[in-house]
Amino acid sequence: MDITEIIQQQHDEQRRGFAMLEEWPRDDTDGLAAMWRRLAILLENHAEAEERYFYPELLKLGTGAADAPDAEDETDDALHDHNNIRKAIRRADRAKTGSEEWWTAVIDCNVYNSRHMGEEERQDLADFRQQASLQLRHDIAIKFLRLEAMQAASGVKPTDKDPKEYVSDHEQDGPVPDAKKSPGPTSQSKMAGDAASE
Repeated sequence: MDITEIIQQQHDEQRRGFAMLEEWPRDDTDGLAAMWRRLAILLENHAEAEERYFYPELLKLGTGAADAPDAEDETDDALHDHNNIRKAIRRADRAKTGSEEWWTAVIDCNVYNSRHMGEEERQDLADFRQQASLQLRHDIAIKFLRLEAMQAASGVKPTDKDPKEYVSDHEQDGPVPDAKKSPGPTSQSKMAGDAASE
């Protein structure tokens, strides 16, 4: 198992969840409520698992990928996104299922989540693939999935987190042993090997 693949797969599941809501019969409010509750639990479990297990390790090892300058920026953006998603979920939960107010909150949640997933896939996951060992990626996947399975029935209570405080708390910790990906052969060592085989 690989945490970067697990996160990617769950992103696809989230996209499908929003797509199913968009196609659901508008007069079936019981069905809409059930589908939304399932998706809201998935979103919060996913965000909480990332915040507990993925982002602390990214802060220790990441160097920034694509258009992100560093892991601190990647993590700060992700926490802001998670908080916006949670706020939209709370707005939907306060509204009458199927009402205009409810749909506005659901659509806002989809917009926040879609933007977050795009950034996370382009920046955070790419950064972690480049820097973290396969063993660490496996170990985090186990913890991540275990938390989600334990919380699957009811979800975890959504709790906003201060991005600056979160980054400050976690970036001081060093990486666990064997967390860093082993460097590949340098071009010089590869050239030396090629020369020796001639």
